[in-house]
Amino acid sequence: MNSDSALSALAALAHPTRLNAFRLLVQHEPDGLSTGELVDASGLSQSTFSTHLAVLAKAGLVASEKRGRQINQRADIDKLRGLMLFLAKDCCQGRAELCEPLLAELACC
Repeated sequence: MNSDSALSALAALAHPTRLNAFRLLVQHEPDGLSTGELVDASGLSQSTFSTHLAVLAKAGLVASEKRGRQINQRADIDKLRGLMLFLAKDCCQGRAELCEPLLAELACC
């Protein structure tokens, strides 16, 4: 991941609706959720939510796949991993003990 793609992902997540939708999709991996389920969870109209979903897709955080008559949305876990590594890489300047609490919290995932 480079700075431009990290900024794109962070900008996409910098809205409550998009952040909530992305976190919900992460919780439902690997199956994802239908677009209708996401719309219902958001409480928004389909057209308003579609705009938010397009921003997440453009940033590479969400991918769509057709399942029968429904369109299923999935979080791109590799993109999330890349963003997290980009943000934390070399944060401790070689002092692993500074990162151990963060790693311990993530280990329960």
